[in-house]
Amino acid sequence: MADIDSLDDLPPPSGPGLFGDEPPAARAPYRVLARAYRPTRFDELIGQEAMVRILRRAFATGRVAHAFMLTGVRGTGKTTTARIIARCLNCTGADGKGGPTADPCGVCPSCVAIMADRHPDVMEMDAASRTGVDDVREIIEATRFRPMEARVKVFIIDEVHMLSRNAFNALLKTLEEPPPHVKLVFATTELRKVPVTVLSRCQKFDLRRVSAAELAAHFGRIAAAEHVAVAPEALELIARAADGSVRDGLSLLDQAIAMGGTEEGAISGEAVADMLGLADRGLVFDLMEALMAGRPAEALAILDQAHERGADAGLVLQDLLALVHVLSRLKAAPALRDSPDLPQAERVRGWALAETLTIPVLGRAWQMLLKGVQEVEAAPDRRAAAEMVLIRLCYLADQPTPGELVRRLTGSEPQAVQSSFQPAVVAVPPANPPAPRAMASGGGAAVARAAPREEIAEPVVEPMADAVPEPSPMPTSFREVVTLIRELKEVTLYGHLLHSVHLVRFAPPVIELRPQPEAPRDLAARLTSLLADATGFRWTIVISTQPGEPTIDEQRVAADLGRETEASDHPLVKAIMAAFPGAKLETVRDPTVDEFRLSPKIAEPDDGLILPDHMPDFAPPDAEPMDDMDLEEDL
Repeated sequence: MADIDSLDDLPPPSGPGLFGDEPPAARAPYRVLARAYRPTRFDELIGQEAMVRILRRAFATGRVAHAFMLTGVRGTGKTTTARIIARCLNCTGADGKGGPTADPCGVCPSCVAIMADRHPDVMEMDAASRTGVDDVREIIEATRFRPMEARVKVFIIDEVHMLSRNAFNALLKTLEEPPPHVKLVFATTELRKVPVTVLSRCQKFDLRRVSAAELAAHFGRIAAAEHVAVAPEALELIARAADGSVRDGLSLLDQAIAMGGTEEGAISGEAVADMLGLADRGLVFDLMEALMAGRPAEALAILDQAHERGADAGLVLQDLLALVHVLSRLKAAPALRDSPDLPQAERVRGWALAETLTIPVLGRAWQMLLKGVQEVEAAPDRRAAAEMVLIRLCYLADQPTPGELVRRLTGSEPQAVQSSFQPAVVAVPPANPPAPRAMASGGGAAVARAAPREEIAEPVVEPMADAVPEPSPMPTSFREVVTLIRELKEVTLYGHLLHSVHLVRFAPPVIELRPQPEAPRDLAARLTSLLADATGFRWTIVISTQPGEPTIDEQRVAADLGRETEASDHPLVKAIMAAFPGAKLETVRDPTVDEFRLSPKIAEPDDGLILPDHMPDFAPPDAEPMDDMDLEEDL
């Protein structure tokens, strides 16, 4: 045997090693697609054209802000954008003489170190785990020193909304006036939790969700670069499941590649649907057609087929819910059938299905599926709950809409569907109809009142598509309007109408009001919508600057005070008070007042407060006392 002086003299391994067919040092660790294909330049960011355009212009003109706030849902590129900004600020070019640029070279020491996450002047902090004021003080102290290697120190704080209130306060001064060699980049998914004082000191960019079409195209390019064949249907399913997040989609694509393809080598849409626990898209369309045709046996068989393939019952209902939404959009905006954002199945088969359905039918299906998804989540047997939802949908498919039902009951001819902003009038002629009167609404619009016909066997009804057959009677006073709002259980609006609104003019269907500052801004719009739905008339709410009447609550307080004052000044009450020292007048009851403790007839005294003109009748001072016999005779 030959002598071996060193390890270099050892012969190469002739067989499989301890860790596999190749020596361990020859294998590089696998990097997931989300890391391997992370963008390193602005050109590689997808779906963020507006932000890229602004940042490019800022670098070209030298107007780069000192602080950035990047916000958006997970996986849209917030941290990636922050690192690209750091490279753009510190790139020195291939020759080492370059300056800040929107197109970093990627080969200079700064670019290489930043891409490898080892640059000493680019520091990242996860605010989800370091939330205290001491962590922020470390950053503040670090800003006092100049960069060691780079041109600019860049501090990247991810999930900045997790910082405590004291940490935000400690950061404010440095954020407002940082040293010239410091840039701050914040990233957050919860912009509403960031204090306004911090937002006002940053240049904010909203990273939008990436569309399904862009995601599918991007995933297709990555699959081609990985030399993996993926069917277009599979890419569409992954893009839709990603919900606008590039990182989520790449993780799903990584999982699909690991799952492998069919015998032909391509990853099919069925395989991805099984991986995601989804029903096949064709099955969802078949199920929708069976439901809308009222065929429960076929619908249950399709659900069984989806269950055998591994689809979850709750996800099947969610797929139906998404399909109803797509069909409603196609019905409302037919031009969407040519949109590239819709998959091929929705553009072809979805359009054919949308043409056979109406908006009221789709609306009812949406409401029932929305409630059905909640029932499935709460039920002990998810599949049984889903089957019950499908059965209800089948038997609801052939039910008439409320408008059709009213027309059948009244025997009236179908009428054109009216706009929701001009609700139809539901008029029931009385036995002795009064003379018709005209009523005008604000803005020149007129509301017609149905005139009674000479021979009427049934009420005359002119319904909307979803009109209420028996609307509330027309209010004759502002107090009746407030009472109607209380009956509709709109508690918040009812409270504001009592305490925060001054009536200027009441001429139904026009109401002129002066709301107080604490009243909500949408008070007029909410009141208009509620009155229109409840009465069937179009109302006009006018916001005025005139003083108007006191609020109903102020009138109530004044009325109570007036009744107590009048009762206290009555000679009989004074005599009782004198006879019983220490007695107090607790309450004055008036059976003639309404629920607001106001008299139906009101008058305006000199002080502007509205007081009731009728008070309880007290015995006159010279009245003779009545004995029990007189009382019995009166009874």
